[in-house]
Amino acid sequence: MTGQVALVTGGGRGVGRTIARSLAAAGAAVAVTARSTDQVANTAALIEAAGGCALALTADVTDRRAVERAVADVELQFGPVDLLVNNAGVCGPIRPVWEVDPDEWWQTFDVNLRGLFLASRAVLPGMVARQRGRIVNVASNAGAHRWPLVSAYAISKAAVIKFTENLAKETKRQGVTVFAMHPGIVEVGLAEAVLAADAPSDSATGRVAAWFRQQIAEGRAVPPERAGQLVVTLASGRADTLSGEYITVYDDANALIERAA
Repeated sequence: MTGQVALVTGGGRGVGRTIARSLAAAGAAVAVTARSTDQVANTAALIEAAGGCALALTADVTDRRAVERAVADVELQFGPVDLLVNNAGVCGPIRPVWEVDPDEWWQTFDVNLRGLFLASRAVLPGMVARQRGRIVNVASNAGAHRWPLVSAYAISKAAVIKFTENLAKETKRQGVTVFAMHPGIVEVGLAEAVLAADAPSDSATGRVAAWFRQQIAEGRAVPPERAGQLVVTLASGRADTLSGEYITVYDDANALIERAA
């Protein structure tokens, strides 16, 4: 990815930080955004300490002007964005639908879907004009399967997958490819917060945490570096025939690429 410019939202910690570091290790100049200034600064420092090129930007993905300013700053410092990784996201409320606060439920969509839309919309004009570019949307198996008690997260991630399919069709003739990617069950970020919650075992959060522990015990957890490796593969151009697809770290990416060729 030498010579390419990548922008990773939600890159201050967890999977986003790992993805940003993986892209930098592959040679890309990487800009990371998040709401927490200290976290994105730490990510950038880790990349630079490893010999990479990084830019830390504080921005809330739900704020249209802030997102547009961030993209403009990346272009000013590094040049046009070749790759956008829409990673910023929140878990949202963990409760039965009839007990959820409506505003809290909808706020999940504001981050997980509106934020992704705003960032994509900010980079797409340049990508379309140059007839090249890639977007990776971090989704979840929760969006492809039922995930009771976490309805806002699951449904917002289902919307991310559908957005990916539609955008891939819209940009096919413009040389832009779009992917939805499931990073797997990782013990960082959202899963880490659920596992660390002090909640009774019979509560909604306790039941979701128990499910995560069972998945981990059964060997379904993966290191976050797997997600970073998959994003590098999707960004390399080798997987462009899979544009619009939902791909997980549990898939054999090379086999999928060969079958789609």
